[in-house]
Amino acid sequence: MNQSIFHKQLLNRYVNNTATEAELEVIDELVRTGELDDMLMVHMLENWQAEEAVFESEITVSERKIKLWPRIVAVAAAAVAIVFGIWFYTTHPVFNHNADITGKNDIAPGKISATLTLANGRRIRLSNVGNGKLAREAGVTITKSGDGQLVYEIKGSLAEPDKMNTLSTTKGETYKVRLPDGSLVYLNAASSLTYSATLNQHGVRRVKLEGEGYFEISKDKAHPFVVESRGQEVEVLGTHFNVNAYADEPTIATTLLEGSVKVSAENKNQIIKPGEQAVNNGNSIQVSKADIESVIDWKAGDFSMNRVNFKTVMRKIARWYDVEVIYAPLFPEDIESGGWVSRNNKLSVVLKLIESSGQVHFKVEGKKIYVSVKDKSSAL
Repeated sequence: MNQSIFHKQLLNRYVNNTATEAELEVIDELVRTGELDDMLMVHMLENWQAEEAVFESEITVSERKIKLWPRIVAVAAAAVAIVFGIWFYTTHPVFNHNADITGKNDIAPGKISATLTLANGRRIRLSNVGNGKLAREAGVTITKSGDGQLVYEIKGSLAEPDKMNTLSTTKGETYKVRLPDGSLVYLNAASSLTYSATLNQHGVRRVKLEGEGYFEISKDKAHPFVVESRGQEVEVLGTHFNVNAYADEPTIATTLLEGSVKVSAENKNQIIKPGEQAVNNGNSIQVSKADIESVIDWKAGDFSMNRVNFKTVMRKIARWYDVEVIYAPLFPEDIESGGWVSRNNKLSVVLKLIESSGQVHFKVEGKKIYVSVKDKSSAL
């Protein structure tokens, strides 16, 4: 049998997880000697070209297929990253066994939890209380449901619109609240939502967001819904949208999935349609097509990293695992990540997937992640 054909068959069996123990030993030896280097690069290129061809052929099909495409690419990219990881870890003994990012340094993923602060100053740690009624304030009953969400219900005519509540998450927490009008808000890590106990303020349903939230707003033409965040307002009647307004992000990004919203800041405003994103940099509001999969990955419990700036991905990771990311001097700004991984994994799993791209190296010490560019010369 031609040697290159034999090597390709071995590689395919490894990718498909059908290689025998003996074949795995042969693969290890071929990787150590560098005999599979060219084939690994060809394999990655073929995967990339094949997926690009599929994308080009499907851009005219139904909206459902278009929405599914980013997930397909992400999974394919993750598979290629694993193959490339064989070469990377075998030819870099210092990283073998992942000593820098596993073991005692490993960190568990975040959890469903938050703190509710009532108008009277009372603070309720939601992970520490059972299901059922938590409080009755300003004519509003607040309960914790069995599926882990906060539910507000107006009882009677004694509701007072000036009683403000705040639902807040720390790093490593996420939570969901059903407001008195039936609207749902999903709150990401290190975020807060402040609102009237009755929600309605002078005929307007108004909330203030810090951090990131996904909104499913109940339709009510008589009472617009307004989200305030960092000097910006998003006004809707009934729709689904995401607002990323973290203080450590360079812009405020508002992404629309359904309906129509108006984004305003100072004297600037833009109306966006489903599938579009309005990016407010403080000087202007620019509208462009959105990568929905990457925007709402957190709501689905994922990290979608395909074609996303590396530092943007690391800020997401830092919030979810409650860690600090420290970059080596002169760390480049233009690195992009690839792949997809569940946020339910421990930190080491996420970091190993990113490391397998061969671009960066991580070292974890306590709650700090040190990131450096991978030394290419060490592979020579």
